[in-house]
Amino acid sequence: MTRESPSEPESPGLIGPVGSAMHNRLQSSHSIEPGDALPRSETQLCERQRAGELRVRSAADFRALVRERGLERAYAITDVVVAADAGFTDQASLHLSLGPTDPPIRLREARLDGVQGLASGGAGELVLPVGGGLGEPARHSGAQLLGALLAGGALAFDAGGEGTPSHPRRDLHTELNLERIGGGRLLLHRAIAENGVAAVSSAAGLCASPWGPLLGPYGTALWSCGGAGSIGLTMPGLTLLGPGSPVLVAGGIGWVLGAGSGHQPGPRRQRSGHALTPGATAAVSVDLHSLEGRWLRPCFFAGHGCALLVAIAAPVPLLDLEVARRAATGPDELEAPVLDVAIPRRIKPALGSVSYAQLASGRIVVGERELRCAPAHSPRMAAEITAELVSRLEGNRFPIRLPVMPLASQPTLLPIDS
Repeated sequence: MTRESPSEPESPGLIGPVGSAMHNRLQSSHSIEPGDALPRSETQLCERQRAGELRVRSAADFRALVRERGLERAYAITDVVVAADAGFTDQASLHLSLGPTDPPIRLREARLDGVQGLASGGAGELVLPVGGGLGEPARHSGAQLLGALLAGGALAFDAGGEGTPSHPRRDLHTELNLERIGGGRLLLHRAIAENGVAAVSSAAGLCASPWGPLLGPYGTALWSCGGAGSIGLTMPGLTLLGPGSPVLVAGGIGWVLGAGSGHQPGPRRQRSGHALTPGATAAVSVDLHSLEGRWLRPCFFAGHGCALLVAIAAPVPLLDLEVARRAATGPDELEAPVLDVAIPRRIKPALGSVSYAQLASGRIVVGERELRCAPAHSPRMAAEITAELVSRLEGNRFPIRLPVMPLASQPTLLPIDS
């Protein structure tokens, strides 16, 4: 669990990686020069990046700089802020493209290390769920398969064929490792969300949840979003993301496909524009072969099933002072809704909201009860992938792209009544 440091940096060298030219500017003057507060374009930022002059900071470093120098000065010497998430998800799938066999086979049913896949989209196309596995003796699903593949493992592959004149083979028994999978992608159906929740349970004993077990009644709480510094709370509305936007997913360059599962672009918002509920979401696809195991962890939650802990970082170009103002918002000003997840209904009882500063303290008050709380995400992984993206942006090894079009304005979270 991370906390905001109560002390402010005393010199620019404590704020993060800053180039020598920027260091000289900081030392020479605290005043705002003409043109420093003007809006910026994608072209200007790309030119600075190619020249090796792009000024990049983590969201935490930018907030510290704003506290020390003020918003306008911090904006004047920062081009891009990097935000990151490292949370759990079971809303994802593996898409594998397998090469032809001899004689050819058209996949009809397939199992990879015992996990049932869906054969679709072509003779050798296979889709495996990342979640699930609750009823499996081995308690594993696509999350564990991905972890094994990235670790260099070989997995048993058993398939049945449809049997056609062009594809006469009826069965296939072999092993697959990452090198034998010609093409593969990890599709995160809900890769990025504006905000998270603080989950509690009103039921006695342990309550299973997508973020881990909760002790009830009202004994513990788990919070799913990193708060200040997360992508959605650094970039309210996910306004700088759209189809084709690049993000860093577990070490590989992923691409936003569009609105994700549970997309709610019009949630209740604070006056600052930050969402008070999970809000807008984005779906992301990334090449399987580009992923690095250090930023991706398979897991299993008793009573819920398999999930994947995955680190994602995104650049937030500071196009104007308003973007910078929202990116500088601290954990004491941002809130998460408190939900009772013990109630198995579509709408969970809302028990108010708490600030991310309170959550980071380790204890929150809900009604008249004080609860212990813990993060259901990895601040360490988020910090590590933030530093990686800062380095890539400064070294012109990651593209800066503004979205051609925004995420859809129509929500995808539409209830089904029967």
